[in-house]
Amino acid sequence: MTPVLYSKLAESLVSYSCRIQAGEHVLIDIVDCPDEMGIELIRAVRAAGGNPHLRVGHSRLSSEMLYGATDEQYEAVGNIALYEMEKMSAFIAIRGSHNSFESSRVPAANMQCAMKHLRPMFDQRVGKTKWVVLRWPSPSMAQSANMSTEDFEKFYFDCCLTNYAALKTVMDKLALLMEKTQSVRITGPGTDLSFSIKGMPAIVCAGEYNIPDGEVFTAPVKNSVNGKLSYNCPALYQGIGFDGIVLEFENGKIIKASSNGNSEALNKILDSDEGARYIGEFALGVNPEITQPMRDTLFDEKIVGSFHFTPGQAYENCDNDNRSQVHWDLVCIQRADCGGGEMYFDDVLIRKDGVFIDPEFALLNPKTP
Repeated sequence: MTPVLYSKLAESLVSYSCRIQAGEHVLIDIVDCPDEMGIELIRAVRAAGGNPHLRVGHSRLSSEMLYGATDEQYEAVGNIALYEMEKMSAFIAIRGSHNSFESSRVPAANMQCAMKHLRPMFDQRVGKTKWVVLRWPSPSMAQSANMSTEDFEKFYFDCCLTNYAALKTVMDKLALLMEKTQSVRITGPGTDLSFSIKGMPAIVCAGEYNIPDGEVFTAPVKNSVNGKLSYNCPALYQGIGFDGIVLEFENGKIIKASSNGNSEALNKILDSDEGARYIGEFALGVNPEITQPMRDTLFDEKIVGSFHFTPGQAYENCDNDNRSQVHWDLVCIQRADCGGGEMYFDDVLIRKDGVFIDPEFALLNPKTP
C-alpha cells in the first residue's frame, strides 16, 4: 500500500462520505490501523476546515475489557461515549484486526451487558451525525477471502475507491422501484419467503456510510414476514462464527432458528430481547467489485447478487418500529454459482440468479467474464 492510496482514501472519506464543513468536529476512531492512515485522516479533516478528534483502540485490549464487563462499568463507559458523540458532527472509524475471532472468548451475557449500555451512543452516531465506517486490510482478512495479502490489498482499495457516484445513479432508480413495491417474495434452495414493504422508504448506500458500499435497503412491515430463509453466506457475530443459518418465520417472528453445529449460540443471540426475533432491515447488495464472502459484514452485505435480511434493530431513517440491541446483517447470495434464486416484487420477477431482469439496472449486476 502506498501513501498515495492512503491520501486518496482519506480524501474520499472526508469530502465525499462525510462532506466535512468548516468548523465541524470530527471523531476519528481507529483500531489496529497504521499511524500513517490516521495522520492522513487528521490532515484531510483539517484541510476541509474541520476539527479532528482522535480515539485509538486495540482489539485485544477491547476484548479483555468486554471479558469482565459489568453493568456499573459499562453504564459509565456508555455515558461518557454518549457525551462525546453528542459533541461531534461526524464520525470516521477504521477497524483493523489481526484476528477476526478476538472476541470469541467473551461470555455472551457480558457482551450483551456492554451493548445495552453502548446502544444510546450507537443510536446517536447513526441517527444524529454524519458517519462512515470501514475495515482495514490485514493478512487475516486476506486469508478469510482466500487471497494473498497483496491481492487482497489491491481488492480492498478497488472496492473502497470505486466510482460510487456512477453506481448511485442506478441505485436511485432501484430505490424508486422498491418504494412502489408492496409485496416481496424470495425463492431459492431451502428458501420460500414472503413479506410486505408497503409504505417503507428505500435508502441508497453509495459510499456515504459504510466503505466498501453498495446496497439499497428498506425494512419489512414488522409482522408481515412468513416462510423459510436459508442463508448461504458464513456469518460472524461478536467473535463467533456461524454457517448454514436457517430461519423460519410466522407473522414476522423467528419461530425456529438453526445453524450447523452452533444452534444454541444462535438462539441465545436471538433471545437477547424481544426485537431480536423480528427483522429490522431488508437490503439488496449491488457492488460488482465484491463477489465472494469473507465473514466480514461490511464486505459481505455488499456482495453483488446478494440480499441481507437482518434480525434486530431497524434504522431510524427506515423504521418499522422494531427495537433491539441486536442488528445482525445475515447474507444470502443468489447468483447461479451459489445456488441461484429468484426475487419478485408484486409478483413480477425482478432478479434471477443475482441478475436484474431490467437492463436499466445492468450496472448493478455481476460483471461478465
